[in-house]
Amino acid sequence: MPSQNGPARPLVPLVIRFGRLGDMVLQEPMLHLLHRRYGLPCRVLSRGTWSGQLYRDHPDVGEVWQLMKRNRRLVFSPERWRMIAKIRAHDGPIYISEDTRGSLKRIRWMLRFAGVPRERCVFIRDMDLRGDEHWVDQALAFGCVTPPAYREADYPWQDADLRTAPRLYLGADDRADADAWLRQRGLADAPLVLLQPGNWHVHRWWERRGRDPKFWPVENWATLLRAMHETLPTANLLLCGAPVETAVCTAIARAANLEQVQTATTDLPVRRLLAVLERAHSMVSVDTGPAHLAAAMGCPLVVLYGGKYGPDKWDRRSAVGKPVINVGVAPQVPSVSEIAPEQVFAAWQPLARG
Repeated sequence: MPSQNGPARPLVPLVIRFGRLGDMVLQEPMLHLLHRRYGLPCRVLSRGTWSGQLYRDHPDVGEVWQLMKRNRRLVFSPERWRMIAKIRAHDGPIYISEDTRGSLKRIRWMLRFAGVPRERCVFIRDMDLRGDEHWVDQALAFGCVTPPAYREADYPWQDADLRTAPRLYLGADDRADADAWLRQRGLADAPLVLLQPGNWHVHRWWERRGRDPKFWPVENWATLLRAMHETLPTANLLLCGAPVETAVCTAIARAANLEQVQTATTDLPVRRLLAVLERAHSMVSVDTGPAHLAAAMGCPLVVLYGGKYGPDKWDRRSAVGKPVINVGVAPQVPSVSEIAPEQVFAAWQPLARG
């Protein structure tokens, strides 16, 4: 912990990360730590549409700056020049938690054109981190670093500031919206089990099956749904995902051929999904972003892992101590397609009883 050098003026930390949905969830404990250290809520600079929705009403986030267009050359991007002007006007410490080479190159160019001195910045890429350490723990260690320009002041932290599980926040309007949606769908009066069969690149699933380590076959999902229905016959079973995952969700619903199965891929945006997860009975998901949302909202969870990414670095953590059960990781399987439906059902059964 930094030494006590007397009170320091409050500052707004800027955190830059161009991650996907799960990445942005996992950095939430670091945002809380930085808010506590510097005294003012963070600014977050991200790429994509979801960060603004994810962090809405969040007490540790004051502003979200979003870059909407990908990979456009700086000289031809008015959006990036506007962002550079915002960075130039920012006078607090800057934490770059992005670690991919291409994105880092773009971020460094933006900082250079904004005239930001290197002493005001710290990069997670510069830290000596263990490759098998959980991303939240790495981010917290990063949040304890102080940029050189601010080390003469005192920006300490307490043990209570080091929260190791992400938390997300809802407002009354979010819950009212979810209640209305569930009533409209006929899902309000029975236990609700969510299933997330896709990830960001599972869309032309009929072409990708066998090549995607996170793709669990349609027939396996259908078998699981039928077993769930036999165990909880009154439950509603909801296949959810992004619009590009509509085809795979529809195929699973047809294969299961159960009245209690519905799909939701075009009318379940981030805020509504958070509120639905808050009240859901449980969720079964491949290793993808919505599983991080489920853990953050306290939804009991089964996660299917396959390929090179396992739970050592990306495990879901529940802020309220709800079960998170990982399947297919000991020993690590090359693809989730090798996980039997019976194995997933056995992992889910304690949630059904609980």
